[in-house]
Amino acid sequence: MRAVKSFLVFLGILLFGVSVLQAQTSNTSSAPATAAASQPAGDEDDRYRIGYEDILEINVVKHPELRVKVSVGKNGTIHVPRIDEPMVAVCKTTQELANEITAAYKKDFLLNPFVSVEVAEQKSQWASVIGAVEKPGNIYLTRRVQLLQLISFAGGPNLEAGMRLMVLRAGNSSTCMKNEDLTAENDNVELMEFKMQNVLKGKDTLWIRPGDVVSVLEADNVYVYGNVTKEGFVPMKEPITLMQAIVSAQGFKAAAQKNKIRVLRQKEGSQERVEMIYDLNAIARGKAQDPLLEPNDIVAVSEDKSKMILSRLATSVTGGIPALFYNIPLR
Repeated sequence: MRAVKSFLVFLGILLFGVSVLQAQTSNTSSAPATAAASQPAGDEDDRYRIGYEDILEINVVKHPELRVKVSVGKNGTIHVPRIDEPMVAVCKTTQELANEITAAYKKDFLLNPFVSVEVAEQKSQWASVIGAVEKPGNIYLTRRVQLLQLISFAGGPNLEAGMRLMVLRAGNSSTCMKNEDLTAENDNVELMEFKMQNVLKGKDTLWIRPGDVVSVLEADNVYVYGNVTKEGFVPMKEPITLMQAIVSAQGFKAAAQKNKIRVLRQKEGSQERVEMIYDLNAIARGKAQDPLLEPNDIVAVSEDKSKMILSRLATSVTGGIPALFYNIPLR
């Protein structure tokens, strides 16, 4: 009798252990489906949001017949096998769309579906980099990037790059915005200017939005005229002083008057020029400050009158020289 009771107790413990093990196994096997539907994919702002005409690849584990590649239509929806109604995909992350497909399959078709969504081809969200960069063109955005990163994707500034870049932003035409954010102000075209040096050093930055156009401008110039070894344009790839411009022109000729160097500078919003006089001897001795030049300044190492300088400059300009000097008023 004792042997029978001992056997029954042992059998009961064994059956209880098996039932616990089965429950644990069942929970383990279903966990991935739950995790796949709710697992966060990083910071919400950094996640790629599906756009119009993107090509999506949808997979359901253990159901190869449901695997499909679909294009996001012009109305922002996709058609998924065995789901009657079209599903809105545009402006959602792949994880958000996977969650919704999972819920739709769970409702009428599958018990514990494991759904994944990937963007096979990105055709909707891009920014352009044009101008003085190594590889100008469209760059598709898979995540949020800053201005410096976008320029690096274009190969960085080339040898012709100057000190400035512009960013053109055309309102909300290419972004996913909530209804309450859709105001008339968001439809305005913005034009932002940055100094290249500040961007490269990380002092100035900007989060790039789809549709942004970044234009890296070519170098501005100053013109050195008169009694210098090499007359001509000096590119301004970084801030340049009067002394540096003279050095770039390979120094003075013997007849140069160093105590009366003139800088002709165009007035803002006008074609007229003002004349400033500097003493390079005083600058060299540290008794006067070496002034920074501005784009399109003319450094005149000559006694010629301004009219003569501008006249000679205008007649010497040919194709390839900045168009600014074609319209110099000779007065």
